[in-house]
Amino acid sequence: MNSSPASPIRILDAATVNKIAAGEVVERPASVVKELVENAIDSGARSIRIELSSNGEIKTIRVTDDGSGMSHDDALLAFTPHATSKIATVDDLNHIRTLGFRGEALASIAAVSRVTLVTKPEGAGHAGTKIVIEGGEVKEHAVTGAPAGTSVLVENLFFNTPARKKFQKSKNTELAHIHAIMEGICLANPEISFRLFHNRAGQLVTDRTPDILETIARIYGGDVARELIPVSSPLPFMNISGWISPPSRARKDNARMLIAINQRYVSSPLINTAIKEGYGTLLPKDRFPVTFIRLEIDTELVDVNVHPTKKLVRLTKEKEIGDAVRDAVKRALLSHDLIPAAAAPAISGQLPVDMQPIGSAIAGPPVYTYGETEPAGVSETTHTGTATSDRQLRQTELTSGINPVNSLVPHMDIIGQFGGIYIVATTKTGELIIIDQHAAHERILYEIVKRRSQGEHSSQELLVPLVLQRTAKEAALLRDLMPKLADEGLVLEEFGRDTFLVRAIPAALGKPEESSTIREVIGDLVSGDRSYGADDRERITRIIACRGAIKAGTVCTPEQCQRVIDQLRLVENPFTCPHGRPTMIRFTRSELDGMFKRT
Repeated sequence: MNSSPASPIRILDAATVNKIAAGEVVERPASVVKELVENAIDSGARSIRIELSSNGEIKTIRVTDDGSGMSHDDALLAFTPHATSKIATVDDLNHIRTLGFRGEALASIAAVSRVTLVTKPEGAGHAGTKIVIEGGEVKEHAVTGAPAGTSVLVENLFFNTPARKKFQKSKNTELAHIHAIMEGICLANPEISFRLFHNRAGQLVTDRTPDILETIARIYGGDVARELIPVSSPLPFMNISGWISPPSRARKDNARMLIAINQRYVSSPLINTAIKEGYGTLLPKDRFPVTFIRLEIDTELVDVNVHPTKKLVRLTKEKEIGDAVRDAVKRALLSHDLIPAAAAPAISGQLPVDMQPIGSAIAGPPVYTYGETEPAGVSETTHTGTATSDRQLRQTELTSGINPVNSLVPHMDIIGQFGGIYIVATTKTGELIIIDQHAAHERILYEIVKRRSQGEHSSQELLVPLVLQRTAKEAALLRDLMPKLADEGLVLEEFGRDTFLVRAIPAALGKPEESSTIREVIGDLVSGDRSYGADDRERITRIIACRGAIKAGTVCTPEQCQRVIDQLRLVENPFTCPHGRPTMIRFTRSELDGMFKRT
């Protein structure tokens, strides 16, 4: 292949430089809306109006605010690249409180569109300033009558960059991006009133309020707001506040995991991960909560100058900040009643956003005391499967620890068992509760194993070691896992080529009546599945809990069913199994009456 001779190095002209800069800052119409609205917020505006017009594409964007406005000279200077009133020295980058600071937005937008700016500072009489710029060139500047504040009209976007214009999506797709940007900005700044119009029709309206929950209700509806759980955690270098959804509100995407740092709507993989870790096993791996989290962080710990659009930020003390968010979310969740109502499709399928509320999580959950519990009757096990269940339940009773004073799960009376899978019970308040016996016992065993792995590693030696033969691939994986398995009480020893001896197993599994459970645990571990985003140690814990728990399809006596429920009341998180499936679902009397048309 022939290559052309190298061209001499040259300095690009200003027009080309501005178009390149615009390509970084102004990606699509939503980028224009974001930059203009953030400028309006920085101006101290209390009310911001966004007007869009379109036919087959977004034709015009107008943003009007009642902020501080600009003088004639400042208005002209504002279109000069890197002209800004928000920083003066390099040191100022460490103390940024404004949303904009580089002086790029207006210059970049004007380089690829026609911009008309009308502005007037407060107290300047009737004389305002009008400036028209097209493709980076000033076409008009004059004195004009105007109210205090600023109005910016953007027309013919990307008229001189056809390649960028060609890659714009459909009108509805571009409108969706604008809505996404505005929802985040509204929630980050509830003290400002926003009005978004498209072809003169109102699309999004919020009022000034000190309460972000009111803004959430205006954007997403009262049903969503009523279910949300408050999060609050003041720390020396950071304050965490906001609202999070119960697990039953989980979604297939993270589009409603909204985060604001120092009132800047941002994307933060670090914070998203910390929030998901706070939910832990309350959510399956492929579900995401609805969250509105606001962080106030020392500005010296936040670097907002890492991305052209300032959507991403870099945080110092990443581990401390992530741990604090995770712990705040976890505390908030485990202080509320998270038993899903029967009307909810739980979290195994797509969740509609207009799901009927379980009850007001904002008011806090009912707390059930152990004084309600009555001694369970004694019954003799007769079915062959119940002997194994009895051994499994004795093991979790012996290791469940001291009963807590309160429980988030009410005392229940057993009605019966359905299909060898579900325990049917009722509460003293008349609710009907259906419990998944395997999921419930799996949660109990998981917390026992987890507690032991964080403290003393308890295991029991096998009188006769179990011999395991694996394939070469599985053996290689198993060798890597052996130290971590030993930490969890599962002690293996190599015994020839691709063969291992199981010397000891976790005490939580109890006395093994057959080798199949141990083989299942090992088989799951070397399957290559790295599900749920868990590390190896967490995966081991979950697999041990799953394989050691009472199986679905096992017939249990009423006494055994009652023991499952009583043990579930002792755990920290009784609402889901380690994989995020619900352990129980409630039917209220009113819901049952509705099903039978009694209302």
